[in-house]
Amino acid sequence: MQAGQNSLEKLVCETEVEIKNADGLHMRPAMQFVDVANQFDCDVTVSNSENSVDGKSIMQMSMLAATCGTKLKIKAEGADAQKAVNALQELVEEKHFDEPTPKA
Repeated sequence: MQAGQNSLEKLVCETEVEIKNADGLHMRPAMQFVDVANQFDCDVTVSNSENSVDGKSIMQMSMLAATCGTKLKIKAEGADAQKAVNALQELVEEKHFDEPTPKA
């Protein structure tokens, strides 16, 4: 679904990601997440099984206490929703916040 600039509908995209870096979502990766989220013109919400927080707030992101293996749902609403979800998914699942993953 694509939304035009004059559309009254908000574009909504969501995905589920798994934290794969060994130390989980500590302050440095949480800040990276917030920095990427703030590059886009949309609202970003991140949730785990217990909490739903603003993905553009470092304080709220730190409340998730997501360790390695935690699954998070990322939801974006607004003009750049798809771009935001794609960039955040890449940061979490492909780049692993530029940190090591656990050894198998």
